[in-house]
Amino acid sequence: MNKVAWFFGFLLAALGVVAVWGAVALLPSMPARPPLFGDMRTFDLRQPPSPAPDIIFSDLTGNSLGLEDFRGQVLLVNFWATWCAPCLRELPSLERLQAMLSGEDFRLLALSIDREGGDKVMPFLAENGFDALPVYLDPTGASAAAFDVFGMPTTLLIDRQGREIGRYTGPAEWDESDPVALIRFFLER
Repeated sequence: MNKVAWFFGFLLAALGVVAVWGAVALLPSMPARPPLFGDMRTFDLRQPPSPAPDIIFSDLTGNSLGLEDFRGQVLLVNFWATWCAPCLRELPSLERLQAMLSGEDFRLLALSIDREGGDKVMPFLAENGFDALPVYLDPTGASAAAFDVFGMPTTLLIDRQGREIGRYTGPAEWDESDPVALIRFFLER
């Protein structure tokens, strides 16, 4: 092999190493797509995320709150009602999800739109043993209207900056691997 061929072979190999190194160096900065598998294939991902409306609701003791009170946390806001059979099927999985992800900058807001408010919701929670479900109240339904929620249950994922990442309409088993992977994806951002 002559020196010219050897030189060009060496140069080509060096350029290959530089190209691979450059590609690997850029990988962490490339935006990854959230995992949308199983039931979460129908998760309505908002690209780009849209600012969440300024909604007002209350906790079970009557304290007025808004999404701004939870800024800095990833929120799963679930709109439900005691009269909604699919909602009732998914509430146990939401309670298990809260137990699973609590302490990780995650907050579940199970937002009841029952018109009777706490008078209806509190006995329902007691009867069904939901003692760890973080329930909030909006008997006016204004928060659901502000988010253009048309069906129950509807669950919104809100990022740390208060933007809607996406939504899921219908019941889901929120403590199963696919929804948990989706939420963890945004917790790690």
